[in-house]
Amino acid sequence: MSYSTRAEVRAMLKDDTLNTIFGDAFHEDASEREELAGPVIDEAIADADGEIDGYLAKRYRVPLSPVPKVINKYSKDIAIYNLFSRLGISEDSEQKIYLTRHDAAIKFLTLVADGKVSIGAEAEDPARAAAAGFTVKSSPRLFSRASMRGL
Repeated sequence: MSYSTRAEVRAMLKDDTLNTIFGDAFHEDASEREELAGPVIDEAIADADGEIDGYLAKRYRVPLSPVPKVINKYSKDIAIYNLFSRLGISEDSEQKIYLTRHDAAIKFLTLVADGKVSIGAEAEDPARAAAAGFTVKSSPRLFSRASMRGL
């Protein structure tokens, strides 16, 4: 199960950017462009979801179901970054926003992996859910006032 869909990622891309993603090849026919873009977008989503799972597996059972909205958002951002990074993203280019969004997503996922931010999903191990509180387990008491009386 993917954290985002082809339609969601495609909706975030302008029509003219598809040709940018393909590099030097220009496809004038819109249906041909969409047909060629589909598998490329699917691969970018799969890569993004794998990256997200790599961070979340430390604290959550992956893949997440249902998908929290924040994970859906970052899946789309990382997938779009993956599409544009195929050709390289320059610091002074128009695509720099995709690099910025990718970096924000990675920073957020790092905070989730460190337990500093919760995504609202149920944690796999209650001991790892520090935000929900803590539990103490100990051995039975060995010494008490009654057992130590008279010594």
